[in-house]
Amino acid sequence: MKTETIYNIGIVGCGTISKIHAEAINSMKKGHLVAVHSRNQTKLDAFCDQYGGRGYTDYDKFLSDKELDAVVICTPSGTHLDYGLAAAKAKKHIIVEKPIEVSIERGLQLIEECKRNTVELAVIFQNRFIGDVIKMKKVVDSGSLGKIFMASASVNWFRDQAYYDSAAWRGTLELDGGGVLINQGIHTIDLLTWMAGDIESLYATMGTFTHEGIEGEDNIVASLKFRNGAIGTIEASTSMVPPQKRRVEINGSSGTALLEGDSFRHLITEKDLENKNSSEAAGGSSPLAGFAVNHHKKQYDEIFEAISNQKSPVVTGKESLRSLGVIQAIYASAKQQKLIVLDEFLAEHSLSSNQ
Repeated sequence: MKTETIYNIGIVGCGTISKIHAEAINSMKKGHLVAVHSRNQTKLDAFCDQYGGRGYTDYDKFLSDKELDAVVICTPSGTHLDYGLAAAKAKKHIIVEKPIEVSIERGLQLIEECKRNTVELAVIFQNRFIGDVIKMKKVVDSGSLGKIFMASASVNWFRDQAYYDSAAWRGTLELDGGGVLINQGIHTIDLLTWMAGDIESLYATMGTFTHEGIEGEDNIVASLKFRNGAIGTIEASTSMVPPQKRRVEINGSSGTALLEGDSFRHLITEKDLENKNSSEAAGGSSPLAGFAVNHHKKQYDEIFEAISNQKSPVVTGKESLRSLGVIQAIYASAKQQKLIVLDEFLAEHSLSSNQ
């Protein structure tokens, strides 16, 4: 009987999202949390007491842990490259909390280093593993919606000033990469492009309206033209009172596929529209609102099943650059106030839409 491989995993960072990762790791069959790194001894001790693992304040010593097989990076986005480069050189598989980094160029550097050291790199987009998201993807791919003519996404949430004040990196260009779009909106942009296909061109506008002391935007809107001819929009906000469910809507000549929160509905008739399910809670007003550990667990299961079979995970570093590329293009459009053609923009950043 074949012995199942168990991977010893270490987490870098003890912030809010790290707790979700620790719970997911501790609930999976193929993984075991053995080590944790943080520069803050107090946070490190409390984290290890709750979730297990040996604590290290020195990153090099953490990477030298003889049991360590894989490293999960849960630090501010603009630090992912530095932590990742060291982990790749130490021959550890790497899992990165989204986004892979704050720019395409930094993301590509991490991808290349992992390739050079023959280790796998996966980026967390746990929303792809939600049951109703998978159902919606299958409906869209089946062609039953007919000709797709419009596809839109919205993340109209709320974060109070205390959220941005709680950590110096939040809302900064260097460590957060921007504001609501790259932090809160990226998951939903990933779902939109995963289902509706590549974007051909876009035009965006943004602003900071309800928060103080942040470099990034708290509201942004982009109009889109998809490669398949459809049009659409992306809008994201951390100013909405009350917060709303995130939404992905794909309209075709024969029906509509609609994701509200984590719930999918396939709409064909007027009666379908009347039977709208409103029982699910509205969009998040706190960092972990709407997070379910099970979705992270499903992605962890997929990642380590792939590694066990010497395959690449579904959401590789390159796959994660699809949504990051769109985000970078939206920021460029909003700053320059001009139409951005995606292929041209990505080529300028050494990335093609086919990567």
